[in-house]
Amino acid sequence: MGRFILGRITQGLIVIFGVTLIVFVVTRMVGDPVKIMLPLESTIEQRAAFEKQLGLDRPIAVQFVDFMGDIVRLDFGDSLWQHRPAMTIVFEKLPLTILLTAVSIGIACLLAIPLGIIAALRPGGLVDRTTVFVSLLGLSVPQFWLGLLFIVIFAVQLGILPTSGAGTPKHIIMPAMTMALPALARLVMLVRSSMIDELNQQYVKTSFAKGLPFIRVVGMHALRNAALPVMTLVGWEVIRALAGYSVVVETVFAWPGIGLTAIQAIEREDLVLVQAIVFTSAFSVVLINIAMDFIYKLIDPRLKLN
Repeated sequence: MGRFILGRITQGLIVIFGVTLIVFVVTRMVGDPVKIMLPLESTIEQRAAFEKQLGLDRPIAVQFVDFMGDIVRLDFGDSLWQHRPAMTIVFEKLPLTILLTAVSIGIACLLAIPLGIIAALRPGGLVDRTTVFVSLLGLSVPQFWLGLLFIVIFAVQLGILPTSGAGTPKHIIMPAMTMALPALARLVMLVRSSMIDELNQQYVKTSFAKGLPFIRVVGMHALRNAALPVMTLVGWEVIRALAGYSVVVETVFAWPGIGLTAIQAIEREDLVLVQAIVFTSAFSVVLINIAMDFIYKLIDPRLKLN
């Protein structure tokens, strides 16, 4: 177990280093960062002073060493937009994105498992066909369009939910449902297919023949064996929600999380804050992958972590 943990941490550090290197190179390939971040009317003296402040007047190798040192200290500098430490802003916004992701993926899992099991019990039946149709429909609808549809129906027409922002439980309902529905569709399809495979296994037929309770056979044995691919998709959905879908959903609903902050930082050409957000996202992905490996072991103790 110790070797496994050390190996996963090493792999994670390599991934973070690679992402950091890419961010460092890209931010200097897009052009002169000073020209990008300062207004057009800035003087030559102001640009020179700003370049010195960011350390861009030094050799590129020295800049990279300083950049890595700042990352180790979690010090990306002050945001050019908010004039505060970039990581302070990230730590303020990140909990809201984590909350939105947790609620949305939680909704998706709570609905997907029973729906997938019910559909798998009678393949080709009315419930199964309906579940597949609705799942495919959910996969085909763009999230931004789904979010706008929710706003028109529940906020504008019915007036029962706020259009945007955060602060009350009502504010999270539409963003969470918008993020949850595509994940729900994918999870339902996978639970259904995995359970169909497991229910056709000989050990399930033998268990029923021995008179074991239906809930025990389906819920404890078949579902547990079908859980590994489902958990893989759940982990991937969490990663996609944190590092991708949150940008779209938070922008549509003005949810003040890390995704909306990333869009605002890009619009304001705040490269310092963008670097901090990209690093945090990469670190989150590494942590989720390590956590998923341990969850696999809990589900199936026969798996060897190496």
